[in-house]
Amino acid sequence: MTEMNDDFTSMRQMHAVLVRHFVEGRKQAEIAEEMNLSTSKVNRIIAQARRSGMVKISIETPFQRLMDIERQLIATGLVGGAIVSPTVSDNDGTRLAQIGQAAAAHLVETLRDGDILGISGGKAVAAVVDALSVERPIDVQVVPLTGGVQGKFHTDVNNLASRMAERLGGRSLQLHAPLFAERAEQREMLMNMTAVKEVLDLGRRATACLVGIGSITQPGSSYFDLHPLSAPDRAMLPGLGVMAEFLGHLVHDRGQVANFALNQRLVALRPDEIRACGRVVAVAAGEDKVGPVRSVLRGGYVSMLVTDEDTAGRILETEGKSR
Repeated sequence: MTEMNDDFTSMRQMHAVLVRHFVEGRKQAEIAEEMNLSTSKVNRIIAQARRSGMVKISIETPFQRLMDIERQLIATGLVGGAIVSPTVSDNDGTRLAQIGQAAAAHLVETLRDGDILGISGGKAVAAVVDALSVERPIDVQVVPLTGGVQGKFHTDVNNLASRMAERLGGRSLQLHAPLFAERAEQREMLMNMTAVKEVLDLGRRATACLVGIGSITQPGSSYFDLHPLSAPDRAMLPGLGVMAEFLGHLVHDRGQVANFALNQRLVALRPDEIRACGRVVAVAAGEDKVGPVRSVLRGGYVSMLVTDEDTAGRILETEGKSR
């Protein structure tokens, strides 16, 4: 009976300490003084309660549904990590600004001094650059993964590399070559020029990559900002199973790079060349990006997807129907 009473007394004491500390938010020194215990004794009681399973932490957040969607995306096996931001508007500019902020925060949290950051051009990457803000400089080297596009200054990869390095406090290289050569032979010549080869070789050694995913399904799709395809060529793409643009390359629905003439003229790293980079963050959102994102993820090129709630939901819905 005495042993039972001792156990009961100890448990009541433990309960009293836990309520004061975790529910009332009291400091251990205050609890010790009030209960006539030493501070070390209070600390031991709390540690014992944790070990015995009496303390369970539950976190309630209004964004729990977003965390659930992230876990569902990862569960598809298409991507190793996901960041899903709330959809606050159907406006494409607002969507991009929202996911740009999320991707920028992720970069700031994960980049380290000495990292080589390879980037593509495009509106999504521009939104990330616009949202970047650091408390201390990060000594990174920002490297274009593709050639540039004349007349698209705000979204051109060289401009973005320069602006990103400035915002992060690092350095950047420029790739002085067009995204599309006029002929395949010219592309080979450009790729082997020392100034171009050195930049692309550094891109192959990138420790982190930030990339956009382009659509080719609509007349105003981002791929046609890169190259104004003729009407017959555009009409041919769906029949070839082409669904997306990634690093300038046209990509099939299942993720393979398409055997399309324009792909042979690209001054850019191939999608498979960035697979070796352990941190490939893709940023994309919008109804027209659902198919392209799924295609690129199926290719295994991306380790982290940053998108919004609506886009993620549609990806999960269409992926579920295809299984």
